[in-house]
Amino acid sequence: MCGIVAYVGPKDAAPILLEGLQRLEYRGYDSAGIVVANKGLKLRKVKGRVADLAAAVPARFKGGLGIGHTRWATHGVPSDVNAHPHLDGEERIAVVHNGIIENADDLRHRLEADGAVFASETDTEVLAHLIARAVKETDTLEEAVRKALKSVVGTYGIAVIDAERPDQVVVARNGSPIVIGLGEKEMFAASDVAALVRYTRQVVHLEDGELAVLKADGFHTFTMDARVTSKEPLTVDWDAGHYDTGGYEHYLLKEISEQPETVARTLRGRIDDRFHVAHLGGLNLTPHETRAFRRVKIIGCGSAYYSGQIGAQLIEELSRVPADAEPASEFRYRNPVVEHDTLYVAISQSGETYDTLAAVQELKRKGGRVLGIVNTVGSAIARECDGGIYLHAGPEVSVASTKAFTSTAVAFALLALHFGRVHDLSPADGRRICEGLRRLPDQIEQILKQDEHIAALARKYATNPSMMFVGRVRGYPVAREGAQKLKEISYVHAEAYPASELKHGPLALIGPEMPTVAIVPDDELLDKNLTTLGEIRARGGQVLMVGHRTPDAKLAEDAIVVPKNEIELDPILLTIPLQLLAYHAAVALGRDVDKPRNLAKSVTVE
Repeated sequence: MCGIVAYVGPKDAAPILLEGLQRLEYRGYDSAGIVVANKGLKLRKVKGRVADLAAAVPARFKGGLGIGHTRWATHGVPSDVNAHPHLDGEERIAVVHNGIIENADDLRHRLEADGAVFASETDTEVLAHLIARAVKETDTLEEAVRKALKSVVGTYGIAVIDAERPDQVVVARNGSPIVIGLGEKEMFAASDVAALVRYTRQVVHLEDGELAVLKADGFHTFTMDARVTSKEPLTVDWDAGHYDTGGYEHYLLKEISEQPETVARTLRGRIDDRFHVAHLGGLNLTPHETRAFRRVKIIGCGSAYYSGQIGAQLIEELSRVPADAEPASEFRYRNPVVEHDTLYVAISQSGETYDTLAAVQELKRKGGRVLGIVNTVGSAIARECDGGIYLHAGPEVSVASTKAFTSTAVAFALLALHFGRVHDLSPADGRRICEGLRRLPDQIEQILKQDEHIAALARKYATNPSMMFVGRVRGYPVAREGAQKLKEISYVHAEAYPASELKHGPLALIGPEMPTVAIVPDDELLDKNLTTLGEIRARGGQVLMVGHRTPDAKLAEDAIVVPKNEIELDPILLTIPLQLLAYHAAVALGRDVDKPRNLAKSVTVE
């Protein structure tokens, strides 16, 4: 969940490292640091943001080799000392690291017994000392890194430099992403392509258990047992402009506002009007194979999990194939029964979410068929899966997911349409869903035009200490995602429940200080949902209704009315106003919208 940048070439490394770290700050922002090699190692690191680090770097901080890091703390509190990079005691080796070294305490005790003196509380400093000892016993830095890593248990993405070899950087991956960027007589590495696209769009992704040596004139890759590997560069579709705020006050607002375009991109070329089906060649499934699946299991974490719940509902409704969603972080630890006639679908915006990646690897080990729904081409989950759907939503920088969530739900609608037409969904219903999908971008645009109205409601409700979100069936995952957005960026406590469950316990919480956001689509459950609103109002609760019609004032004092689509697709639209509600509540409360406390964008640790 941290950001790594490395550079080797003829230019001064420091400005490149700092610029890269600024683009990666959404991955971790409690401390930051850089080190460059020039007749020794020059180090600067601070508790705080990358801007604080940039202010602390002197003008004469020269060197053509360097590594940098922006941190989300795992071992040790945020501090100058615990910030990366970390050096060995002789200040010869410098390391930056993402991930967690599980046997760090044992290694630290062994090293201390051998005379090592540690400056920080981090697990990463162990790597610096291990490599420093190994480099004295081997001929090359790559051999030293490989030897040191053999004693390590855990996950890592690392970059290492040696003061006595100022022409190279060694990188390695096991469970935490490392991407190599190919330049003209210069080389880059990072934990995310965001740090690279200003300088190159030619990239290589390392696999788990793979290392690389980067020099200005090229690179080579190899495995932990020194077997040489061959890598073909990919061309990244995104450029530096995709990572700018585009004139918006926050990335989050920009990404919410981009959703008409991003949904259109997710749909582009994927609707077949002749047969009213979804064209999803990347699934790598024949119609016969698709019909053979008797169940669909969806796994993801956080907002990805909630989008999976929407997806499960869509698949069941349109194809009548049983489907359900489960947190990936729980799935792999309960020793799941992997069935040959179950299709597994893994969701991750980054394609690098560690819990989801580990679940995919466990499924593959047990012979499961796994599809991926991801936003990042060439990511680890995309490479591990048997097929899948790319979202094409563009980079999502704000920690809270919005456009990727919506595009994922749309991708599930396409997958459900594909499954349905292979099974028993009629051509007429297929046409109905296709037409509904095409209406989504314009309808999202209509919702975004209510921004001022939603902002006023957000200011009204943001002062409450807690909020309840409720919805039935299709509305329940919408309520869960709405509560998630509110709590993660505004820090207002929020709970989500099925509306039918209120009277089975949560109703005890309802009162004037606990407003309820009720998801009330105009569907077959409308009357039951309106009855729930009456129960809340009878107990003095305030109600903000999000639905397709203006409610009776006796049932809801406030409302956000969204355009009506097909019943199955309505949850996608009902999510949009909840994103704006959370955003404006966070702004009203003065929160750091794009970088909420304690959180980071890409969760690459357990």
